[in-house]
Amino acid sequence: MSDGTCLRRRKGAHEIEPKTDLTRWRFSSVEGRQKWYYVASSEECAREQNALEAYTLGLDTSKFFPDLPKASTAQEAVQKAIKFFSGLQAEDGHWAMECSGVLSLAPAILMSCYAAKISLPEEVERELLRYILSKQLPDGGWGLHLKEQSTVFGTTFSYIAMRILGLGPDHPDVVRARINLHKKGGALGIPNLGKVWLAIMNLYSWEGMNSPFPELWLFPTWLPGHPSTYWCHARHITLAMSYCYATRLTVEEDELIQSLRQEIYVEDFSTIDWPAQRNNIYEADLHAAHSWMLDAAFATFNLYERYHFTSFRKQAIAEMYEQIKADDIFSNATNSSPTCKAFHVLISRYADGADSPAFQEHISRIYDYLWIGQDGMLIKVMGSQTWDTSFAIQGFLEAGVQNNPDYASCLKKAHEFLKASQIVDNPPNYQRYYRQMNKGGFPFSNRENDWIVSDCTAEAMRTLMLLEEKCPFIEDHVAPQRLFDAVNVMLNMRNSDGGFSSYETRRGSWLLEIMNSSEIYADCMVDHTYIECTSSVMQGLKHFRKRFPNHREDEISDTLNKALQYCRNMQKADGSWLGRWGVCFTYGTWFGLEAFACMGYIYRGGEACKEVTKACEFLVSKQMKDGGWGEEFESYRFRKYIQHTVSQIHQTSWALLGLMAVRYPDVRVLERGIQVLIDRQTLIGEWPQGDIATAFYKAGTLHYNAYRIIFPIFALARFTRLYPSSPVAKELLKNGSVHAVQSQNGGC
Repeated sequence: MSDGTCLRRRKGAHEIEPKTDLTRWRFSSVEGRQKWYYVASSEECAREQNALEAYTLGLDTSKFFPDLPKASTAQEAVQKAIKFFSGLQAEDGHWAMECSGVLSLAPAILMSCYAAKISLPEEVERELLRYILSKQLPDGGWGLHLKEQSTVFGTTFSYIAMRILGLGPDHPDVVRARINLHKKGGALGIPNLGKVWLAIMNLYSWEGMNSPFPELWLFPTWLPGHPSTYWCHARHITLAMSYCYATRLTVEEDELIQSLRQEIYVEDFSTIDWPAQRNNIYEADLHAAHSWMLDAAFATFNLYERYHFTSFRKQAIAEMYEQIKADDIFSNATNSSPTCKAFHVLISRYADGADSPAFQEHISRIYDYLWIGQDGMLIKVMGSQTWDTSFAIQGFLEAGVQNNPDYASCLKKAHEFLKASQIVDNPPNYQRYYRQMNKGGFPFSNRENDWIVSDCTAEAMRTLMLLEEKCPFIEDHVAPQRLFDAVNVMLNMRNSDGGFSSYETRRGSWLLEIMNSSEIYADCMVDHTYIECTSSVMQGLKHFRKRFPNHREDEISDTLNKALQYCRNMQKADGSWLGRWGVCFTYGTWFGLEAFACMGYIYRGGEACKEVTKACEFLVSKQMKDGGWGEEFESYRFRKYIQHTVSQIHQTSWALLGLMAVRYPDVRVLERGIQVLIDRQTLIGEWPQGDIATAFYKAGTLHYNAYRIIFPIFALARFTRLYPSSPVAKELLKNGSVHAVQSQNGGC
């Protein structure tokens, strides 16, 4: 979608009508645990829909957000946006927005529920079907992600999901999908993860898979390539897949299974040569080709599989099950990702039994991943509760809303939510399960998930400190020891190169990527060091040191210096940094500049250090004719900057934030970008959705719905604070004036 239009893709030229009465959906949230539920027509709704519910569902919100006069200055635009966005705050203090992008998640959950004999509410199934149909491409297929051509993986998964949800083989959309799939050679060319799910569904033979060598989990951790060295998501997905393979977990054959066997293949199911399909991957699905070393390893594992020791296999199954159960317990059955969640539901049904408390808990936690929006119900990639709330509040405070009594309640609730999100203790015996200390850390989603992230920890800690410093009406402060715990966990996550990874320290070398068997993702085996995580941790530690200058002083100073050197080392010749969690060079360069700014490297007298100068020159060179910035998702895939045809709101905001962090001296450059944000703001105070903003694993796309609102607020607020005399800025919010300060540390 290079035209930059809305991510929502409709079937043909018409919108798919809702499958339920949208006015009867309600949302609840307690400490970030989100749940959508439907009030049956036979029941009376206990309350009317609130602004968050109506807005998320795409219903009329005029009684909550009336049209306002078009803003003419940054001050008016940010005031309007904050009024709007504060109205979407959930009851527990966080901002609940869609975090999606992987189209295979809902089909995987549906297959898991089918295999585990779990019945979802009818209203949920109807809206899941609506979402799946809304993403069907004109050629009849689906991609694995939002911004992708149709693939065997995406089409096969969505095809099976439609059939599970009740569409017959002769339904027009099913027929279109089948034609598309058959043109690709049928489901035989599905990648490894898809082969596992088809085998579980009795639609594929386990003999058609390369052996994952389940016994590897019994080997000592010092062995090169041991799963304990994988990135946590690769580790846990491999774990679940290996368990299913080792146990040959398969559903019973029934009428639907028999029919699907004839529908998704071109060949007769009974005649397929399954071993010959092990390395059969459709070209459009393949983003990480097998290395010769991986093929050699698979040949060895496949040979072993023919003669494996039964006792050794039983030990491996027991070990894998213990690892799986540990994550169930630690994460309260939410697991490390929705991909793992689908596997763990089924494994619990198989190993624990249908009536077990563990399995019942898994059923209840499916709803933590369900999210309904304007296109229907989907499975979230993850919840972004802590992450979104941290940046939203930073933008609010940048605008000075703490001086406006109208926002006191909003800020208090956000403070309470972030306090409640911190992980207060380590999981029991966590090292036994290859986990890292997480006491004091913050998650991406909520506390119950228990998986901390380095940058989420840094941003949440800094946001809590800012709230307590700037809001005298917030009296229940975080105990200093809790802040010390957050610092401890961040210092524990530093890599040998001085930078920071996401969930854990980097454990394996780049050689592990040679053994990547995912086929659909690249750079996914190792938790690499990232400019974004490194910058966030630097900003968090720098802010902490102002309040606690003597706490672990030498270690923090050493960490900051080595992290800055990592930033220097990772800067590209053109001045940019590669962002791994956003698109792409714009995102990375914003974080790179924030890192230098918080260490005091900003423009003074029109000059700055060479790293800052080059980075600013890079961003300015990419400014478009209308004053904004726009970068294509393909930049992430091909690792080179690819200009978008239309400037994007989120990238314009990121570029402006980076330039302003280092006090870029040419204010006209900034004014042109700010004017784009002002001009594109809607009458209610939001911004329209643009193209893909975030990405992962070189091939995956993510859709963070909050980004188009949070980051323009942040950029407009920072501009109004720093340049109040600009004709584009004017004064700040009433009762919220903040004088521009050219600080030595860039405001960190």
